[in-house]
Amino acid sequence: MTSISGTTETGSSNPSSNGDQVSDVAGRVRGFLVDSFLLGDDDGFANDESLLDSGIVDSTGVMEVVTFLEESFGISIDDEELIADNLDSVDRLSGFVHRKLAS
Repeated sequence: MTSISGTTETGSSNPSSNGDQVSDVAGRVRGFLVDSFLLGDDDGFANDESLLDSGIVDSTGVMEVVTFLEESFGISIDDEELIADNLDSVDRLSGFVHRKLAS
């Protein structure tokens, strides 16, 4: 179920590459949010800032974020996973993607 370009991600024996992967996912997610919701103007919001509370993303925008995650990272997101703990900040989105890729 979890594949990228037809290969299953199995983890890494190199700890530094895992950190690189985390920052890469966070960077891609942040870039999407800035381009799609802030019209390219990164106002310096924090990666742990609530996207809903700060008004960056509204409830309709959450579905755009979900579509982006599924298409960009080759994951499938179930309805029960559509919760703030998974989707309400760049950090939470990045962590969620990594958990999905690892499963």
